Amino acid sequence: MEFKRSHMCGELRSENIGQTVVLMGWVAKKRNLGSLVFFDLRDKTGISQIVVREDDELNHDLASHLGSEYVVEVKGDVRERESKNPDIPTGDIEIVAEKINILDKANTPPIYIKDDDDVSENLRLKYRYLDMRKPSVQKNLKLRSDIVRTMREYMYDNGFTEVETPFLTKPTPEGARDYLVPSRINQGEFYALPQSPQLLKQILMIGSLDRYFQIVKCFRDEDLRANRQPEFTQLDMELSFANQDDVIAVNEGLIKTLFDKYTDYEVTLPLPRMDYSEAINSYGSDKPDLRFGYKINDISEIWKGSDFKVFADNTSEGRSVRAINFKNLADKYSRKQLDKLTDFVKEYGLGGLSYIKYGDEINSSISKFLTEDITAKLVEKLAIEDNDLILIAADKDKKVLEGLGALRNKVARDNDLYEKDYALTWVVNFPMFEYNEEEDRYVSQHHPFTKPNEDDIHLLKTEPENVRTQAYDIVINGDEMGGGSVRINNSELQKEVFEALNLSEEDIKSKFGFFIEALQYGTPPHAGLAYGLDRLVMLFAKTDNIKDVIAFPKTQSATCPLTEAPTFVDKKALDELALIVRNDTDGIND
Repeated sequence: MEFKRSHMCGELRSENIGQTVVLMGWVAKKRNLGSLVFFDLRDKTGISQIVVREDDELNHDLASHLGSEYVVEVKGDVRERESKNPDIPTGDIEIVAEKINILDKANTPPIYIKDDDDVSENLRLKYRYLDMRKPSVQKNLKLRSDIVRTMREYMYDNGFTEVETPFLTKPTPEGARDYLVPSRINQGEFYALPQSPQLLKQILMIGSLDRYFQIVKCFRDEDLRANRQPEFTQLDMELSFANQDDVIAVNEGLIKTLFDKYTDYEVTLPLPRMDYSEAINSYGSDKPDLRFGYKINDISEIWKGSDFKVFADNTSEGRSVRAINFKNLADKYSRKQLDKLTDFVKEYGLGGLSYIKYGDEINSSISKFLTEDITAKLVEKLAIEDNDLILIAADKDKKVLEGLGALRNKVARDNDLYEKDYALTWVVNFPMFEYNEEEDRYVSQHHPFTKPNEDDIHLLKTEPENVRTQAYDIVINGDEMGGGSVRINNSELQKEVFEALNLSEEDIKSKFGFFIEALQYGTPPHAGLAYGLDRLVMLFAKTDNIKDVIAFPKTQSATCPLTEAPTFVDKKALDELALIVRNDTDGIND
């Protein structure tokens, strides 16, 4: 480099006219008009237009041969642009080149460096270093950095100490699969990459840190779905001598700080709280999207003893019939479109979907069973009016609620039924356990260190399915942005919970022995919460793809097209770890 950079490409404005500046960046676009050569120079802040005159033979010849994505430095004078461009911040000025130096040449890029390119995701991730030159990616990565900085400043201002916890730790049960790391020194033994720093942050409270936080990588080896990555980032925190209200108050302050800084939306505190049972029964989800209404209604009583055997049998056999009234949408859905909705709910295990289009004439898939009495009761129960579309399903509660909850979100999305930009709520009073039919036992709905509600502790041995917890999730726009709980701070209660999970003394000792011992040396009441940072950045970036806010994301198959990870390792490395790799087709990999 011959000169020292004086400005970034996107910084120059009319007040810089007459100044001599030095810019460095990438050639984004070039136009050769013969007598003049124009090219746009781009860096992370934006672009500036460079002009090279024909009478400047050396620079004119050099500029004529510049290729896309060449890295150059330009020294020149800022002048007012004759043909202004109102679409870019630097559109009032241009730089007349005095000196151009090529810092590096570039091959023809395999993808276009523009936001509206039509390139496959796999190709964009393979050439991520080119993809991230796009303004949209630059903007998202800058936003992520700003949000992390805001979070850190808030945590420091509220008395938290930042502590790093190790990545090489002990495998833990009661969660997703761990990523395992073989030990060369202790052959045959394995570390695990942490799914979260759960036990270690609780031990920090036992160690009297009082308030801890960390922006930390976490890892889960699980089948990927949309907006899920094998490695993700959390804002993790834990507070001593704190209860649920204390944690919620601290986090509502953080949430308001973020919304005030990164949106125009005015968050009103305190945020509403919704009981888990209300979330499930009214919205079919423990992370309800409250930007629109359309609650799920239980209409089982209306169909008891009716001639419609499907609904009547479900009600008599302990299942339920439930419905959603989509107001004023009857004329939006043809029979073919309703068939597609039926196919949609079948993906959630439901056998079918009944519909009623209400108006002067009732059009329904179950019209012959709609007696005057049943119709009148439905109209009253569901507040039915002309042109309303009622969608009905029957099955086991869990299945019908999950299916209708997903249907509710789909219909809202397809018809843009959103009444507000943001909807925030806490969901509280989660069940302690859920029954896992494959394992034939109860498993923790959150994790086994969550403290039961005081009123329900006596039910641990007799009615574990009815035990509620002091757990809480912050839900924004139908996404769980963060979750936490009050923790168990008594070794005897912790053992009771382990026993309810059907863990043997040997299991408890081998998996949690160090933690159970730590609880016996004076453990303060403590509680915590962790945010999914990637999801939170998505919210403020207004994107629906988690890969847009991660510098080097993985694909849906948990691979990295850029580095080609994961990959095989050679036999020498395996031998050092005392490992033999076996695959399904070839047997042992030598």
